[in-house]
Order: sequence, then C-alpha cells, then structure tokens
Amino acid sequence: MLIDFEPGDYVTNPANKDWGVGQVQSIIGSKVTVNFENYGKRVINIENVILEKVNYEN
Repeated sequence: MLIDFEPGDYVTNPANKDWGVGQVQSIIGSKVTVNFENYGKRVINIENVILEKVNYEN
C-alpha cells in the first residue's frame, strides 16, 4: 500500500465529491484521518477508499 500524501496535504474522496476538499490530519497504518470542509473529520481506511491528492490554496 503506497500512501503518496502526508499530514497537511489536501485530498478529495472521488466517491463522495460533495464532502469537498479535506486536509490530512494524521496517518496511522492504512487509516487516514481527514478533516473535510463539508463533512467534518473522518477516518478513512485507504485499503477501501481511494483518496486523490489535490493542490488547494485557501
């Protein structure tokens, strides 16, 4: 399992685009905690969900 992002990076969940852009909070094993702008903080198992890294500037 290759994780190509790190805490502080911005990602989207292509399966749930309405969650908006999320910022990676932490990565522990295959569990990535992301704070999404429209959906709040979620723990994502990246073995089951593909996150896409995005370039995002506030």
